[in-house]
Amino acid sequence: MDSVLFDAFNNRNLEKQKTIFATDLEFYHDNGGLTNYNQVIENTRRLFDQNNGLRRTLIPGSLQVYPIKDYGAIETGMHQFCHPENGRDDCGTFKFVHIWQKRVDGWKLTRVISYEH
Repeated sequence: MDSVLFDAFNNRNLEKQKTIFATDLEFYHDNGGLTNYNQVIENTRRLFDQNNGLRRTLIPGSLQVYPIKDYGAIETGMHQFCHPENGRDDCGTFKFVHIWQKRVDGWKLTRVISYEH
């Protein structure tokens, strides 16, 4: 599901992202604070509108996934976000935790923790 989520991000497919995030989403960002589903969707829409070439890449070997009994899974890892600036890539590498819930309608991302910015 990580690759599905960020394929949608890298391809600016907000409609697909809306189907992956749970409507009761809580997104914790060490610099930005706590946001909910509607705020995340609006923030993402504004980011996509900037059209600055921002891309997300998973750091190889960093992804770990652990089951949560009768709920879903915990995913941890590191990813890099890059965008072109002055003819070269400007990149940052950050840590994340995703909590996924297995629902009747598929896997939904219910909690995101993004940190070490």
